[in-house]
Amino acid sequence: MLHIIDDEDVIRDSLSWLARSRNIASTCYDSGDKFSDLLNKAINFAPDGDCVLLDVRMPGLSGTSLFDTLSARQLTKRLPVIFLTGHGDVPMAVDTLKRGAFDFFEKPFNDNKLMDRVQEALASSRAAIARAVIDSRLANLSTRERAVLELILLGKMNKVIADKLGISMRTVEVHRAHIFDKMHVKTAVELARLLN
Repeated sequence: MLHIIDDEDVIRDSLSWLARSRNIASTCYDSGDKFSDLLNKAINFAPDGDCVLLDVRMPGLSGTSLFDTLSARQLTKRLPVIFLTGHGDVPMAVDTLKRGAFDFFEKPFNDNKLMDRVQEALASSRAAIARAVIDSRLANLSTRERAVLELILLGKMNKVIADKLGISMRTVEVHRAHIFDKMHVKTAVELARLLN
């Protein structure tokens, strides 16, 4: 989902049309405050990724202030931000990019280049979602399961794992089954693919 935040109707309409031309769903907000209100509610972001197109200067909550909020809440990986500005401010662009903005475009912008970057940002968001899911699954592993996991990833057989950890082969088999279940995989190969 592309979240378009700009106080100009014509810009929002134009960006929404551009998104539709690339089969990208979009939602428009005429202020940073409205998007901020949405963030403060229990929001379910799109499972296939999100991107924020954010005007720098708007009445009320400015784009840079909203970006600061997203950064403070560690959402800029999940919600990559592409800034739009009608005022060429190179130091601001450099600063926001250093602080984690995905990109910075000056108005008027090249439509195709902007939409290409939006698609890259959506792909980055999907990767962040996938990584968060994997991290969540890893967090559910016990200390012993993590030790077994590390040895599985090194290609060690159950007998070698048992000897190395000083446990029985049956215990290794139980841990292996729990690991596969918690990580939602069926084989060691799938597990290695998931974690690489």
